[in-house]
Amino acid sequence: MDKRQQMKESLQLGIDRRKDQLYSLSRDIWSRPELAGDETYAHDRLVHFFSQEDQTWTVQSHYKLPTAFRASWGPVGGGEGDPVLNVAFLCEYDALPGIGHACGHNLIAEVGAAAAVGLKAALENQTELPVPVKITVLGTPAEEAIGGKIDLIKEGAFADVDLVFMAHPAQQDTPFLPCVAVSVKYLGKASHASAYPWEGVNALDAAVLAYNNISVLRQQLKPEWRLHGIIIHGGVKPNIIPAYTELQFYLRTPLVKDLCDLKAKAEACFRAAAVATGCQVEITYPSHAYYNILPNAALANLYEHNGKALGIEFPEQPANFSGSTDFGNVSFIVPGIHPFFYICTDAFNHTEEYADAAGAEKAQLFTLRTAKTLAMTAVDVVCCPDLLRQVREDFSLAKRKQEK
Repeated sequence: MDKRQQMKESLQLGIDRRKDQLYSLSRDIWSRPELAGDETYAHDRLVHFFSQEDQTWTVQSHYKLPTAFRASWGPVGGGEGDPVLNVAFLCEYDALPGIGHACGHNLIAEVGAAAAVGLKAALENQTELPVPVKITVLGTPAEEAIGGKIDLIKEGAFADVDLVFMAHPAQQDTPFLPCVAVSVKYLGKASHASAYPWEGVNALDAAVLAYNNISVLRQQLKPEWRLHGIIIHGGVKPNIIPAYTELQFYLRTPLVKDLCDLKAKAEACFRAAAVATGCQVEITYPSHAYYNILPNAALANLYEHNGKALGIEFPEQPANFSGSTDFGNVSFIVPGIHPFFYICTDAFNHTEEYADAAGAEKAQLFTLRTAKTLAMTAVDVVCCPDLLRQVREDFSLAKRKQEK
């Protein structure tokens, strides 16, 4: 057995030895769902996990954001004065309103923690690595609503990171699209809806027209583009003509550059509704735009090879499902991979059934197997300079293609 395979065996044993603590970590986060930006308990639980792991992790709580954290170990190996290769694993842990961890972010946190612990088990007795290797775990809050990774990018949290890994539970491989949220507010004039309707300017009419305009627009959109939303404020009483209404929409396209075209089309629909009803309109973009995930063929191939060795079956045809993630923004500044993993359920993400599955013990086999696969992929890269070079070349190539 060669050294690299021995390291992979060591990391699997390291994860298996901690499987009870890892499930407890995941289950505790699952049982206390917290919304984006408010993940106080999850933050504290993860900080405690790494602080108590074996006293060799350097842990920074409230790292640049109130509910973000950073845990670091190493560096080990390499020669004196060689640049350090910093391998990062990301944890998410925010939940959804009303349905808890229906996107399985408690499992994302567990995968990140388990993969880091596993890679440490593989590296801690190695003295002849090609480069000095450091392991970093970043707790990245608020993926569902705010885009915490984008704030962490702006704060420099990824400035010293060379490779980044995370995994997301889903039915099977899932494309993630660039996304931007838009808030649309209509301002009209209140009046008695029965006695003096002609005195009013109906903001609800504007909201309904805007919604219908968007519905008509979809017929002319490219098949991969997505535009969907809700009316979140429609008035206060039936006998008062609404003076204020508000809608919220998400806009998604396969490429970041396409978002500008879709935004222009959507804004035309919103403004037309204002003109037709005599309302004023305010269009704002309250959160960060999420980018598409840059592919990295070298990392993807390594992940698939290692996953198959552990019994993962990869579908030939990805699922016809799309979402968005702030990991896409990370993938534009650091080479990385964001695979998906099955958790023994046919339920769909963002449902109560999926929330139940994310907390179930039967999801653990798949969760820890994914963590092992991520860590094994990291072992391949840190042990082989040629693979590291290929990963970096694929990253540069993918960025150039996006810029065309």
